Amino acid sequence: MRQCMWPLCMCTPGGPLLRITDAQPRDLRSASFCVHANSIVMESVAVVAVPFPAQGHLNQLLHLSLHLASRGLPVHYAAPAPHVRQARSRVHGWDPQALASVHFHDLDLPAYEQPPPDPTVPTSFPSHLMPMLDAFVSHAGAPLARLLARLSARHRRVVVVYDRLSSFAAVEAAGLPNGEAFCVQCVSVSYNVAFKDAAHRLLRGHGLEFHPVDACVSKEFEEYIAKTWQDGQGTTVRGLVVNTCRALEGEFIDVEAHSPEYGGQRIFAVGPLNPLLLDATTTTTTTPGLPRHECLDWLDRQPPASVLYVSFGTTSSLLAEQVAEIGAALRDSKHRFIWVLRDADRASHDEEATESRHARALSSLPGFARQTQGTGLVITGWAPQLEILAHGSTAAFMSHCGWNSTVESLSHGKPILAWPMHSDQPWDAELLCKYLKAGLLVRPLEKRDTVVPAEAIREVIEKALVSDEGLQTRERAKALGESIRASVADGGSSHKDLEEFITYIAR
Repeated sequence: MRQCMWPLCMCTPGGPLLRITDAQPRDLRSASFCVHANSIVMESVAVVAVPFPAQGHLNQLLHLSLHLASRGLPVHYAAPAPHVRQARSRVHGWDPQALASVHFHDLDLPAYEQPPPDPTVPTSFPSHLMPMLDAFVSHAGAPLARLLARLSARHRRVVVVYDRLSSFAAVEAAGLPNGEAFCVQCVSVSYNVAFKDAAHRLLRGHGLEFHPVDACVSKEFEEYIAKTWQDGQGTTVRGLVVNTCRALEGEFIDVEAHSPEYGGQRIFAVGPLNPLLLDATTTTTTTPGLPRHECLDWLDRQPPASVLYVSFGTTSSLLAEQVAEIGAALRDSKHRFIWVLRDADRASHDEEATESRHARALSSLPGFARQTQGTGLVITGWAPQLEILAHGSTAAFMSHCGWNSTVESLSHGKPILAWPMHSDQPWDAELLCKYLKAGLLVRPLEKRDTVVPAEAIREVIEKALVSDEGLQTRERAKALGESIRASVADGGSSHKDLEEFITYIAR
């Protein structure tokens, strides 16, 4: 029987998905209000989640929405239509019926360009997403404002929980007579500390290096960050909700809590937001109510802790030469593996590439499929990452170190072979390898302009899965996983913070 550490109770199903347009708004036929003798009985609170339209952010805000809805709060999730579909189709770990407890709303955007991913950009940043992000920050505010106004008229309070990169939502919340906002941060708290003081004692004491922002993102995205950061500064922002826990970042949470910028605002460390899929009797895992992915059946047939899971997330683009070197390393290592070899997401979930450029690059290794038959599995579509990481046959995770993937891996006790690409990922790799000591570095950021040879990759795989150093890293990750799971159990720090957050917004 699958066990989930977060309690899940099914509340009243929400209404149909609504499209917010300039047309006459349709009535909100939901559980948010009821009519008695021509009078509206107002409920106390409505929660509106406004994610940033990228997978790791959509996912975390949807997990938070599901947690809040499972406690009986009316929750509305508002994003561009393709990204609502993306979030709903990719969420794992929850019973599909839980999605009925959240009201989904499309925020209409004008048409925008959708160039393909470019693996040659200098910072490895997914600059092909910028036209979509510009359209989002410029045009999503108006339909969001109309949604908030309707909810405001029917509730005593409207609580907007918005991604830090969607801070225009805080401005819209400020325009409500009964609105308040909480910022949701989808990167680590330690990133904040390092960003503000790269010479902080916690960094010096552990030999942590913070890479400058301009080395990790494009100039256009730097400008985007600056704009959204200013939008988020206001008296209506009541606090910060973060997908982390004291087992991961306790020291950094304490430092950030005393930062002058918060002015007494509360930090709620409620992570991990992802469900924890644990089975006490067998190695098998699955999400209830969903067809089981074939890769899980393959994992069932492998020995315990024998498989390396390889995935570089939804925004990473690799050179064809690098794909070939990774393939050669996996082949020559003779270790079992699951390799998710899909291209980076395009701007719209509706614009998936018909053929994977990454998978095509693997054709430069003749005989790869035959040589790895029985020991390796290549997935070119979407993979159930949570279930893979929770499976007892999975030993470790070679990852780009996005915070979402980092938390998912560590919460299931799996060490990470760190291959950071862009954004906050280089910092996460530092935190993993030097502070948490639950990871081994495959490729430092400084070498991203070079193709890492197969032999160097294979050496790190061997170190992680066979050597004494690797054993220590695996044991550290396992112990850390137990501490993380304890944080969301009754009496744990994250469980307490989530309950206190709910109590506050429902006051």
